[in-house]
Amino acid sequence: MPERRKESWHIALVSAAHFVSHFFIMLLPPLFVFIREDYGVSYTQLSLAFVAFNVVTALLQTPTGFVVDRFGARPLLAAGLALGGGAFAVAALAQSFWLFVAMFAVAGLANTVYHPADYTLLSQRVSPSRMGPAFAIHTFSGMLGGAAAPGALLLLYQIVGWRGAFLAAAMLGIAAALVIAVSRGLEHDRAAADAKGAGEAHSTAAGGLRLLLSLPILQNLLFFVLVTLATTGLQNFSIVTLGALYATPLGLANTALSGYLLLTAIGVLSGGIVAARTKRHALVAAAGLAGGALIVLLIGSIDVGAALLVLFMALAGFLNGIIMPSRDLIVRESTPPGAFGKVFGFVTSGYNIGGIIAPPVFGAMLDHGTPRAVFFFMAAAFLVSVLTVISMPRWRAQPSSS
Repeated sequence: MPERRKESWHIALVSAAHFVSHFFIMLLPPLFVFIREDYGVSYTQLSLAFVAFNVVTALLQTPTGFVVDRFGARPLLAAGLALGGGAFAVAALAQSFWLFVAMFAVAGLANTVYHPADYTLLSQRVSPSRMGPAFAIHTFSGMLGGAAAPGALLLLYQIVGWRGAFLAAAMLGIAAALVIAVSRGLEHDRAAADAKGAGEAHSTAAGGLRLLLSLPILQNLLFFVLVTLATTGLQNFSIVTLGALYATPLGLANTALSGYLLLTAIGVLSGGIVAARTKRHALVAAAGLAGGALIVLLIGSIDVGAALLVLFMALAGFLNGIIMPSRDLIVRESTPPGAFGKVFGFVTSGYNIGGIIAPPVFGAMLDHGTPRAVFFFMAAAFLVSVLTVISMPRWRAQPSSS
């Protein structure tokens, strides 16, 4: 029982770090207008902060995964939280707009730590029977952090202004870093043994690169890119696309999107229970993705009316959520011990790749008067992702050559 309590504490710590990371990601959007007015810049200029953050994360997340595997996940996670908190503290005090943007680039560097470190710590510290629920709680905590940010930040803005809100968020990150730093039992003693047992092939830069370019890992990367293409369309373009296609009222489209987001979070927790009760994670993911494809294809083909639109969007969100723990376990099953940091860092960069590709693609479809193509493209992305996941091989230890 003590070991189980210790395991639960470790899940809570890693999930708290994920909460903070998503809170940080949502730091700018609720305060965007106020910050723009304060600096006297255009929307395009202030958007450079988003660009700086995402470009740095996309370029450096995989190298950070190598560092996590080499030096350990706990100290890197604490450093990332502290660096992010420090960057936003400087941004809060910055009188120069370009220093403000530069601090978002630094925060993007801090952001590279979370996925490699979090998944490494969970893989090292959580027993296989609890891995599905652990991944679900971790994912849900990130969503909760993103959901909590807008209301909390606007409240803080009313009390202490946007700079005070940034400082409060910075203190949250630094406090989390201190807790992680002193939790010396966070990494399991078997971590080094796992890395050694996997052989030294994956510990070198060349060996690690060969691993990342292997078919199973590339399939996982493609899987993340494809799913991100589809979900980005639903989250960021469904409102405008429904309006262009069916003249859906803004209030109704927003309600449908809210249903999608709420049921995604509920689906994640349900998916953790499902993942704990089956080893057929690819089947769970494939079924959820196929269901999502069918729903968006239906929405894009027929004006289903208000009630069914909300219902279908909510169901799409639930299916998207329920596959997430199984998705993470599929990556873990494709990864040799001792390489979790680099692999999770690499494949989760698919979020960034998909996030870079999707906006111009969907924007072009809308600009050319083909809103229906947005839904068809999302359905196609879901269906192709089914093919990637059902053919995903698990990692198998290679026999020793000695």
